[in-house]
Amino acid sequence: MKLAVVGGGSTYTPELIDGFARLRDTLPISELVLIDPAAERLELIGGLARRIFAKQGHPGLITTTSDLDAGVADADAVLLQLRIGGQAARLQDETWPLECGCVGQETTGAGGLAKALRTVPVVLDIAERVRRSNPDAWIIDFTNPVGIVTRALLQAGHKAVGLCNVAIGFQRRFAAMLDLTPADIHLDHVGLNHLTWELGVRKGGPEGENLLPQLLAAHGGAIADDLRLPRAVLDRLGVVPSYYLRYFYAHDEVVRELGTKPSRAAEVAAMEKELLGLYGDPALDEKPELLAKRGGAFYSEAAVDLAAALLGDGGSAVQVVNTLNNGTLPFLPDDAVIEVQARVDRSGPSPLAVPRLDPLYAGLISHVTAYEDLALDAALRGGRERVFKALLAHPLVGQFDLAEGLTDRLLAHNKEHLAWA
Repeated sequence: MKLAVVGGGSTYTPELIDGFARLRDTLPISELVLIDPAAERLELIGGLARRIFAKQGHPGLITTTSDLDAGVADADAVLLQLRIGGQAARLQDETWPLECGCVGQETTGAGGLAKALRTVPVVLDIAERVRRSNPDAWIIDFTNPVGIVTRALLQAGHKAVGLCNVAIGFQRRFAAMLDLTPADIHLDHVGLNHLTWELGVRKGGPEGENLLPQLLAAHGGAIADDLRLPRAVLDRLGVVPSYYLRYFYAHDEVVRELGTKPSRAAEVAAMEKELLGLYGDPALDEKPELLAKRGGAFYSEAAVDLAAALLGDGGSAVQVVNTLNNGTLPFLPDDAVIEVQARVDRSGPSPLAVPRLDPLYAGLISHVTAYEDLALDAALRGGRERVFKALLAHPLVGQFDLAEGLTDRLLAHNKEHLAWA
């Protein structure tokens, strides 16, 4: 089995390598190719990756290349983990929206739109080259904004599934609180990427006992602290929102906070510099502890589970993925991309049934889906007016003057990445 990782020069890649090494019985990789144009970083990370495999006794071959076409040739699956413009572009995404009094964040709001505009054309070009080389290869997208990027891939006819680590993080956290194993926990996870709620926490499977009420009763304070939301919010909702919902439920508070502390991009850039120094140590043969602060916890486990189901021997697994709605949420169009539990096998994901959603959640999901429609249109066809309409439609913007000011700033800060700007 051959896997290729586009964006293999990311400082996060050793987390993925560690998961591949530990879970080799679940996903028996014979060859892993790390692909990245940043040759110096790629060699540092490739060297560490080989040492991790060797220490853990993994027999697979790890190679590195800056040649995309050569790297993806004959791959059974291609994982995408890109950041167009690097941390410098992320810093801009987190900064200029604040000038208009809006959340500065790389995956939602105006910053998220900027990232989508930069990313979608590049991802579609990569996917087309993968298809020319191997039309049967699965594309697993971990590139944000995952929902919009995955929808672009599926709309273009690619064999693609989107993946996020929010659900698996909750699963691990809740299992520890309930003194159960992660395999014992099934989440009623519903929504869009970075706009989800855990409506139930079930023991044993989709039909199991719902432990969410007792989880909130015993651990609601700790969960609320993790989400940085008041405990009363969880008690009144009776569900656990994704931590990204704080941008919606406490928007003005978040804007005030972001204006008084260093950006996450600046923190990550400093961390990446330190990590690259560590990776260059020829004695290092495991992921360093610092990597845990980089973000993306449990991504490797989620990626292994998904790839194993897609490439396995006919079995299936239930996992939270981003995939086509196809009637799962009846208030959305079939071609919307939702994030829900799905049964995954070699034919791809099939969403499990979802109970009728409270309008409190369905309304926001519908609103953000409309924004994503417009955002994808802007990413595919360009044009200032399409960018403006996407911003006007976003529930974190929604005002004419704000959308105008944000459009001007978005275009000014992203000209080098937008061919049409």
